[in-house]
Amino acid sequence: MATIRRLVIDVLKPHEPTMLSVAQEVAETTGVEGVNALLLEMDEEVRNIKFTIEGEDIDFDTVSEVIEDTGARIHSVDQVACGEYIVEDTPTAMD
Repeated sequence: MATIRRLVIDVLKPHEPTMLSVAQEVAETTGVEGVNALLLEMDEEVRNIKFTIEGEDIDFDTVSEVIEDTGARIHSVDQVACGEYIVEDTPTAMD
C-alpha cells in the first residue's frame, strides 16, 4: 500500500483541549513531520479546525486515534497525497 505523505482533515473538537495541544499531539505521532491547524469556525460548543498533516509515512488510523483521544472527531478527509512524493495541484482549463 502506498504511503500517505499529506493528509488534510476537517476536525470538530470541543473548546478544550486547545487547538495547540491537539496539533502538538498529532505532530508527535510516528510518521508525522509537520502539522498546520487552522480555525475555520467556532460556535458555543465546538470548533471546526482544518488540519494539514505532512510526513514520510502517516498512519491514518494512529492519527485518528490520537485525535479521538483528545475528545475531537474527524468530520471529513478533504485531501490525501500518497506515493513517493507529493503531487501539487496545477490549474487546468476546468478550473
